[in-house]
Amino acid sequence: MRTTISIDEDAHRFASIYAAAKGIILSAAINELIRKAQSIPPLPPDIRRSSNGLPCFAPIGKGLTLRMIKEADSDSN
Repeated sequence: MRTTISIDEDAHRFASIYAAAKGIILSAAINELIRKAQSIPPLPPDIRRSSNGLPCFAPIGKGLTLRMIKEADSDSN
């Protein structure tokens, strides 16, 4: 199917670099990237995405501090 779309400059740059690295034309690269995005399974409910897109566990309870680590380390020696 032939169509015209507008994409952001950063998305175009990424798809162009991807296409060049794979040795394929830009439209094939965009098709491949869209299919890859569709095949990503949803995250389980206890995992969320951070602001940079990486999966991480949702925060629970209080955070781990350097003091807590040092205390645990001294207890094991």
